[in-house]
Amino acid sequence: MTAILGISAYYHDAAAALVVDGAIVAAAQEERFTRIKHDAQFPTQAIGYCLEAAGLSPSDLAYVGFYDKPLLKFDRLLETWLAFAPRGFRAFCQALPTWLEQKLYLPREMRRALDGAYRRRFVFAEHHESHAASAFFPSPFDEAAVLTLDGVGEWATASFGHGRGNRLQLTHELRFPHSLGLLYSAFTAYCGFKVNSGEYKLMGLAPYGEPKYTDLILKRMVDLRPDGSFRLDQRYFNYAHGLTMTSRRFHQLLGRPPRRPEAEIETLDMDLAASVQKVTEEILLRIVRHVHQVAPSPNLCLAGGVALNCVANGRLLSETPFENLWIQPAAGDAGGALGVALLVWHQLLGNPRTPPAGDAQRGSLLGPAYAPEEVAGFLHDQEAEFHRLESEQQLCDFTAEQLKRQRVVGWFQGRMEFGPRALGSRSILADPRSPSMQSLLNEKIKFRESFRPFAPAVLAEHAADYFDVPPGWESPYMLVTAPVHPQQRISETEDESPAVGLARLRRRRSTIPAVTHVDHSARVQTVDAARHPRFHRLLQAFHEQTGCPMLVNTSFNVRGEPIVCTPQDAYRCFLATDIDVLVMENFAVVKSEQAGDGAIERKQHLEQFALD
Repeated sequence: MTAILGISAYYHDAAAALVVDGAIVAAAQEERFTRIKHDAQFPTQAIGYCLEAAGLSPSDLAYVGFYDKPLLKFDRLLETWLAFAPRGFRAFCQALPTWLEQKLYLPREMRRALDGAYRRRFVFAEHHESHAASAFFPSPFDEAAVLTLDGVGEWATASFGHGRGNRLQLTHELRFPHSLGLLYSAFTAYCGFKVNSGEYKLMGLAPYGEPKYTDLILKRMVDLRPDGSFRLDQRYFNYAHGLTMTSRRFHQLLGRPPRRPEAEIETLDMDLAASVQKVTEEILLRIVRHVHQVAPSPNLCLAGGVALNCVANGRLLSETPFENLWIQPAAGDAGGALGVALLVWHQLLGNPRTPPAGDAQRGSLLGPAYAPEEVAGFLHDQEAEFHRLESEQQLCDFTAEQLKRQRVVGWFQGRMEFGPRALGSRSILADPRSPSMQSLLNEKIKFRESFRPFAPAVLAEHAADYFDVPPGWESPYMLVTAPVHPQQRISETEDESPAVGLARLRRRRSTIPAVTHVDHSARVQTVDAARHPRFHRLLQAFHEQTGCPMLVNTSFNVRGEPIVCTPQDAYRCFLATDIDVLVMENFAVVKSEQAGDGAIERKQHLEQFALD
């Protein structure tokens, strides 16, 4: 037996992943255990979970890999400071203590986290190499072009190459400070959202605006070439040498300082979101077409934070020569932990690889699970009133009935998802046919901005009935946006004046309004029986009862909190929000049946959440 532990830490979304004899056994982000969103500290608890899931101790590990090369990253920090000196001195001084205490002494930190029981070698892969391995090795392709894009690794901000069998080679890269991820993050920060978590918000805001500033961005900030390579005019940015993303020149060009996080969203913010989204899509399309010219293949694998831009992803298959696309579900830094473990198994040790019929990610259900008796014991300890649903069919029929009655359900089943998306294990579910459901979920349950869209989880066999996609189309990891089918859309009547900006949110757009964005798009998850059997059966039960083969599926958490991991997390979120029913394994808790003052309890539990 060869057990390989992969680790990502210290920058964003620390995580651990375990591969045993080439099979992905477990993976999880540290945030799920510490309850600190995007926790970047060393993933001690995630490592403990992975080892426990496999029944191993640190001494059983053959290799431990880290997802990037800290010394090379430190080299970039020093060279950047020297290039911009003395402007970068303050940022350099702020970063230096952490480097001297932790990041330059990673073997010591890793041995300490493994209780000193691991005495073999550590493997350090380059950041984009780990991303590329996480994209190609779990994919269903024997050979494929591989593209990675993010903010920055050591020096690379994007790279591409080719994978075949058990070998992967990156041949081209774009280098810091020229970065598509950092360009998008700069506009995220300028529009008042948090870098490394608010990019989803900017993408969701884009359809409310008009891309009026696209030409300005391409003329003044971005020098874009036909092959997709580009240079960013650093006079408009501050991330290379300062403590902010944008410079005074950036603000002067656009006519105001950055929006304060809780200030009213202006037309400018919407138009800038639309503009930088359009620029991002244009750059990505050019890059992908160039990749196909250099590394021709019918297949493309994607990873890196930019690969989570599902709107851009939705254009890749229809507007580039690639026929098949596979995106790592944990495309950000967390996925690097999985990538380095697979890189050691295949690239370092030379073990063969046979791609599975679907993919090797196992539905990305790689986190902890809790046995029914554990759930029952917890509910007894809480003195909760609950229903025991003996069979899976009874469970799904009961839940579908609750959803049909317009109740919101917290759904906690099986192993937790690895990556940023809830895929039917740690989900909040609702009826997509309800015109008021999007506002209810945003305001009373997620406690987030009203404009944020929600994703549909649809039976794979019915996806083409509701979305403008070919028969057999799949999006199991909720990473691609598709247009709602024209037959499901509702057009504005002639006597209605065209809605603009956030007012568009109030117009009913389709027969499934809760999951239809204002541009008639949806971030689709197709659900099949092989990857998600219980979730598939629930969707079937809802379809039988209502004629609708889909549900609203959003992550089981509130704003500022990671997705729930344990029954305790789920129950606390249930009490703190207007979720009506909590279904954990084969037990259902109905809020209206609970004793005590629900409003007071919700207030007490809500105060425990740290809303950003």
